[in-house]
Amino acid sequence: MNMVSYWVERMVTQVPAFMSRDEIRSAAMEGLINAANRFDPNQGVLFKTFAEHRIRGAIFDEVRRLDWFSRSMRDKHQRLAETIRELEISLERAPNENEVAAAMDMDLTGYHRMLGEVSHLGCMSLQEVLSDSDTGQSFLDVLEDTDGMPPEEAVEQAELTREVAGMLHELSEKEQQVIALLYHEGLSQKEIADVLSLTEGRISQLHSQALAKLRVKMERL
Repeated sequence: MNMVSYWVERMVTQVPAFMSRDEIRSAAMEGLINAANRFDPNQGVLFKTFAEHRIRGAIFDEVRRLDWFSRSMRDKHQRLAETIRELEISLERAPNENEVAAAMDMDLTGYHRMLGEVSHLGCMSLQEVLSDSDTGQSFLDVLEDTDGMPPEEAVEQAELTREVAGMLHELSEKEQQVIALLYHEGLSQKEIADVLSLTEGRISQLHSQALAKLRVKMERL
């Protein structure tokens, strides 16, 4: 229950303002129950680590269920992903924000504004599962070091981890820092803004852009 309370407070700033603490707590409890039902100690992962991922995932699932994104926001996010995908093919590398903005016929200010608008949608990307398997492994899960799995699973895990590591290194330095501080260190966007001496809005933009790039790369696996 202490873990649930902790993540409720952490997630308050990462979900829409209209989502109350009670709604977040309810979703977190569902995630905790789901974790208890699915946890396999033979996989060599601590229950706390496993449960935290499930709790965060359940909260984001509730956000999706409430469908707080308008169609226009979803269209913008899709257009962003398609533009990045096309540029990666033509440039044979990850595009920078100036190139993406130009390809979308937007100035940099407008592009940053759009990134801020779709920021929460991007925030959910790492929590989404990569398959419909019973384990429900997410993109974020492959960043964790797990032991004790069967040899064939270990090989597959290692290969996917190498792929993910390569993707992360293709991001810009600032994008890598934001991803590392948010998902590895568990800092909030406000805390990251303080660390990097940037505005919270700029952190949100970098986060959205980084996850859009990663999603495009993941779709190719």
